[in-house]
Amino acid sequence: MLWNAKNGSVPVGGTALDYVSFGYGNKNLILLPGLSEGLASVKGKALLLAAPHRLFFEKYTVWMFGRREEIPEGFSIRDMAEDQDAAMKRLGISPAAVVGVSMGGMVAQYLAADHPESVSALILAVTAPACGKMTESCLQRWRACAEKGDHKGLMIDTAENSYSPARLKSYRRLYPFLGFVGKPENYRRFLAFSDAIRRFDATGDAERIACPTLILGGEEDRTVGADGSRVLAEKIRGSEMYLYPGLGHAAFDEAKDFNGRILDFLDRSDTGRPEGGMNE
Repeated sequence: MLWNAKNGSVPVGGTALDYVSFGYGNKNLILLPGLSEGLASVKGKALLLAAPHRLFFEKYTVWMFGRREEIPEGFSIRDMAEDQDAAMKRLGISPAAVVGVSMGGMVAQYLAADHPESVSALILAVTAPACGKMTESCLQRWRACAEKGDHKGLMIDTAENSYSPARLKSYRRLYPFLGFVGKPENYRRFLAFSDAIRRFDATGDAERIACPTLILGGEEDRTVGADGSRVLAEKIRGSEMYLYPGLGHAAFDEAKDFNGRILDFLDRSDTGRPEGGMNE
């Protein structure tokens, strides 16, 4: 199968988490996506999602997880981390290196702090230890769009607050089509996820993260702010940090060396021992 791409689902807490996996390596790398997973699930998209991560395939089997379909009222970021830990252990891929992007980075913080046995190395990308005023402002606008079913408005506001001016010059040409592409049947999960982000505050827990940690951010981040990366670097002892000049919240998408930096960090950290898991 192309890139060894697979789709799957793992039972967790009376429900299930969808996942995709790709690559051939005998080490495991977990990818936790951001708030966008509330709009478009990873379910069934292994081939579509595999290509950007080819750099890891020789050394790693890469696993990207979604979150549970039905989100109970009051379900927290910490609850999502508990789901993630249970899924990894159920699949036999724990411990593993973990990359958390934006909201996924929030989940990853609790995963590493509460379950150190499950995380051999941690990469926190364009995220923060708590929901600050900048993030709250973005969420308020995005929730207003979602509640009105204004998908085009939601996508445009997200892009304008994520990408660099250079990328936006070309991306704005797509704006007329954004109201039709990728619109979900409803915004229930998106709104539940945004509620969880608004309540998120792991400031007092980040100090308990003890595994090798790399923090990546954008100096011009207008969603979580570059200070989110700086605070994490202060809280997590021995962590490394790099902020991309001129890039914002979409640094993970725009920076050509983003995956290269992660792979270099993992190589230097000598992380990710061989796992049996469900790679067969």
